Amino acid sequence: MPALNTTKFKHKKFCRKVWKVVGEQIKPGQTISYSDVAKLMGNPKAARAVGMAMKSNPLSIIMPCHRVVSKNGIGFYSSLNGIKTKEWLLQHEKVDTKKIGN
Repeated sequence: MPALNTTKFKHKKFCRKVWKVVGEQIKPGQTISYSDVAKLMGNPKAARAVGMAMKSNPLSIIMPCHRVVSKNGIGFYSSLNGIKTKEWLLQHEKVDTKKIGN
């Protein structure tokens, strides 16, 4: 899939940077924690801000925010049907959701 030009969205630069990192580096079948995304961005204390960026994602299927999980489990998902949808998307990508956070 071609890289998504996140500069077209009217969101803060931080959000666009998070989306770029997640979209380019986390492939189908992979997950990463909010805190690990923050570390990839060079800001290890920004895990909550990463979560807010994921929540404000305007293209939830195209920009794979479902691959960003909590250190303690699957985490949240602000799209239709919430965590059930996130779980389904991850399982569709062959992620064993029972092992997330363990």
